[in-house]
Amino acid sequence: MRERAMGPIRAPRLLAIGIGNIYRSDDAAGVIAARRLRQAGIDPSLVVEHSGEGASLMEVWKGADAVILIDAVSSGRPPGEVLRLEPINTPLPTQMFQSSSHAFSIPHAIEMARALGQLPARLIVFGIEGSNFHAGTELSREVSAAMPGLVQSVIKEINRLQFASGEGE
Repeated sequence: MRERAMGPIRAPRLLAIGIGNIYRSDDAAGVIAARRLRQAGIDPSLVVEHSGEGASLMEVWKGADAVILIDAVSSGRPPGEVLRLEPINTPLPTQMFQSSSHAFSIPHAIEMARALGQLPARLIVFGIEGSNFHAGTELSREVSAAMPGLVQSVIKEINRLQFASGEGE
């Protein structure tokens, strides 16, 4: 905890949550991105791997000031394309997350958290377009090729959020 002349202040809590199932091919993209964030030197306490089950996800981000979600999506865009969304004021398109194996998925968790007043102040979703969500432990060629760019985009976002809060000073 840092202190200022007016008294102690709490450092903003930032989380990067990589979502997916490592046994469903491109669905593993979020989890693999989380592992690469740690390998790139991002503080491991900021990085979480998660299945994407909505109710549990809400518990993970509870109390966080800024959350970055990383997940594979299926929106009809070219495989490997990376999207950045800020669903604080507008709902996520649920059809984009139809590859989820959970009935209560990320869009549902966000809307439930919004209704309960439990959304973090900053919420950013990085989606990477997948092409293969079948059983398997390998990413498609397109998602694998896009992974370094996705990880760099998330690192930039983490640095921006930490700098904006003064945490990275």
